[in-house]
Amino acid sequence: MSHALAPLPRRTAALAPVLPLVAVVALPALPSAGDGAGPADAVSALVVVYCVIRLLRERRRPLSPAAAVVLGLPVVGLAFAVMGTSSTAGGLTGPGRYLQVFVLVPAAVLVLLRHRADLRVLAWSFVGLALWQGAVGVHQYVTRTGASYQGETIRAVGTFGAQDVMGMAAAVSLGLVCAVGIALGRTPVRQRAVAAGCALALLLPLAVSFSRGAWIATVLTCSVQLVLAGLRRALWTAAAVVAAGAVLVGGLGVGTAQLQERLDSITQVADTPDQSVVDRYTLWASATGMWRAHPLTGVGLKNFPEHRDAHAGLALSSGSDIEGAGEAFHKQALLSPHNMYLLVLSEQGLIGLLALAGSWLALLVCGLRRLLRARRHGRGLDCGLVACGLLIWSLTDFVYGDIGGPSTVLTAMGLGLAAWWALADDERVEAACREEAAVRVEEAVAR
Repeated sequence: MSHALAPLPRRTAALAPVLPLVAVVALPALPSAGDGAGPADAVSALVVVYCVIRLLRERRRPLSPAAAVVLGLPVVGLAFAVMGTSSTAGGLTGPGRYLQVFVLVPAAVLVLLRHRADLRVLAWSFVGLALWQGAVGVHQYVTRTGASYQGETIRAVGTFGAQDVMGMAAAVSLGLVCAVGIALGRTPVRQRAVAAGCALALLLPLAVSFSRGAWIATVLTCSVQLVLAGLRRALWTAAAVVAAGAVLVGGLGVGTAQLQERLDSITQVADTPDQSVVDRYTLWASATGMWRAHPLTGVGLKNFPEHRDAHAGLALSSGSDIEGAGEAFHKQALLSPHNMYLLVLSEQGLIGLLALAGSWLALLVCGLRRLLRARRHGRGLDCGLVACGLLIWSLTDFVYGDIGGPSTVLTAMGLGLAAWWALADDERVEAACREEAAVRVEEAVAR
């Protein structure tokens, strides 16, 4: 005898639109198959298609005019850059990656999220991924099965592998930023305590990632979050971080010679830089040289490697050494300036950089304005700290890195959360929040 399927509980049905986004954040936990697109990138494309289908079925406007302008700005620079691309492959894959990271995925997040509860679910997804990657990374450091660093296979890279040594550092940093934002908010005490514990636990894997760029971006972002949350929370959190640092360095012996040397190298980049810093400076000079030769539209998408040697000095090495974490020793070619701003400037020119940076600046200004309102009214402070924190971290990290590899989809999701917080319609969000509160009351009465 057949029975009709029972309808999903309202609480489960309410979470349905955000579950595909959770899947995109969770999939980077799988072992990486290389330095290109991963399963999360494929699922993010499906999420965009799913979003379009929902919009067609519901017959509603996808974005507000302001959101369409802000998220559509990067398309302007891409249009000019595509015309200067010399290869057909670069003209297809280059715009696709930029559209995915800076336009389509953030727009999908903006459409699918409805209220602050959805944002909190995604924030905890970032924390969960960071804890998993951090656990794998610490195991690699302890057992010396990580990527090669100064002749020892101790660098924590998580499941991203030696091809993407920045992947685990990015995942852990973004999770830590989310945990700090939740801990500094006005959510229930138990939730804040768990978030604070997660943030402290993530300090160790971040340390053994040996990623100077991630360290700088995380310290700056968390400092800004503390200031925005208020002086009292800032003092208490700073004291907890100092105590945790003392335990890690003194009690657990994390302050190894390699870690100390890596910390010291941050302040020695101008005096006695190591080869990685020399390579980075040389690549930066090469990027600015390309921009001077093609100031408005750049050399074209994916054309940085082709023009690199014509503008680079003799100090540039043949590539970075890759070894460990399942990889045999080989050289990885230096095909980008490892600076997102200079990459855009060299390949898309001043038009592309102004369009892309203008979009980010608009998100930051709108997000901070809404965050200050949330702090005054007491609603959604944790969501604002998470969203603005993710955006600030990415903008800071772009000084030391660019898009590429399986971890890039996390950047796109972070920009999506920032876009939702900055650009979502306040009236619709409040209506969705009231509906969510009504569902909770009904469930409580039913129990």
